[in-house]
Amino acid sequence: METEQNNNINNTAEAADDKVAAADNRRLTIRVSRYAMSFSVADNEAAGQIEYVPYPMKGGVSVAANLREAFVEEPLLQKGWKKVLVMVSTPVVIVPADGFSEATAAEIYNHAVPEHESDHVMFSVLTQLNAVALFAVNKDLKTVVDDHFEDAKWCPVCQSVWNYMHRRSYAGMRRKLYAYFYDRHLSLFSFAENRFRFINTFDGTNRHDSVYFILSVWKQLALDMKRDELHLVGDIPEREEMTEQLRKFLQNVYRINPSGDFNRAPITQIKGLPYDLMTLYLKGRG
Repeated sequence: METEQNNNINNTAEAADDKVAAADNRRLTIRVSRYAMSFSVADNEAAGQIEYVPYPMKGGVSVAANLREAFVEEPLLQKGWKKVLVMVSTPVVIVPADGFSEATAAEIYNHAVPEHESDHVMFSVLTQLNAVALFAVNKDLKTVVDDHFEDAKWCPVCQSVWNYMHRRSYAGMRRKLYAYFYDRHLSLFSFAENRFRFINTFDGTNRHDSVYFILSVWKQLALDMKRDELHLVGDIPEREEMTEQLRKFLQNVYRINPSGDFNRAPITQIKGLPYDLMTLYLKGRG
């Protein structure tokens, strides 16, 4: 009986060691915006093949303080992770790769986005697009992450979407404008070969405003109303009404369905999972 108990104890200890080893090898993803936070990690045994945990943010408390509490309350964060990717939803400034200097990154960003002068300016290289994305990270949030992980990587939430849509843009000969709705924002972008032709972010909470922004950018880029294509994706506000309104002006308006786009991958069935996380896990960060 004692031998059986010892074996059970040993098996339990080995299982715990296996979990720690798994945590050492995999990279946890933390997705952070002003309004929401989530944690996820690849897991072949989980539904959708990732473990996804939306975390309810407490109002009136900073994002950093919310994350500190999450480390106490959320079991997924208590598995001894060493590596993390933090996707942050903050304003982004895109600069050409051949004109980028790390020494001037903060100066360029703060000139373009002065309201983030107290934040830490970081950058992520977009190799496929010959560009570098500059973005701001709250200093307290960075401290919390650095305190809990040995290896932390950072990127804008849209990075995986930009890279995937760039590869997708080569299908067909027509020029394309992409509209990604996320975290109450609207990211509009278009490509010319291996570069951004246009990229900017707007308020995405109002359908009528979003239609105005889209049509204004369409006109600015001199796209053809009958030939070229508009692709909508993400958390589209009043999507049926918006699509109908846009089709009054543009002939080729398409809504990207994640399930069809990704061949009905199980991850597309996870309720509330942002499109950028789908592209991250299925197509990579880029």
